[in-house]
Amino acid sequence: MKQNGGSCPQCVLAALKETLNIGNESIFQAAQGLTGGTALSSQGTCGALAGGMIAISALVGRTYQEFNEGQKKRLVFKYTKRLYDKFVKEYGSPLCCDVQKKLFGRSYILLDKQEYEAFEKAGAHVDKCTSVAGNAAKWTAEIVLNEMNPEHSKE
Repeated sequence: MKQNGGSCPQCVLAALKETLNIGNESIFQAAQGLTGGTALSSQGTCGALAGGMIAISALVGRTYQEFNEGQKKRLVFKYTKRLYDKFVKEYGSPLCCDVQKKLFGRSYILLDKQEYEAFEKAGAHVDKCTSVAGNAAKWTAEIVLNEMNPEHSKE
């Protein structure tokens, strides 16, 4: 994973694209706004978790055509909930601000330049957030490889 690239959801998606060929350019691009707990707010879902969920959804989620037909594909929730549960077990919360508190002892306002600089100085992209993104990518890959079957994508 590119340590200085930022964007936890994109880091997770890049790892999964490079190792398992999951996703495409549009999915990768669309994920950037989920960075830093959504729009760098630190208040939403951790971007690493979101990236893993996006990858799983790309494989077994409902298509636009299925959406228009009113189909209710629920298999996606079986696998995204497994990822969610692993993440929360490890970090105590799905929220970026709470993950930051666990890693750094505090959370940062990532849109504030000084706060962001302090975040970086504390090791955000050295070993903190990079380890979270690495874990999310690993757990997602394990779910895809060990639990998901191609025939499920039709359910």
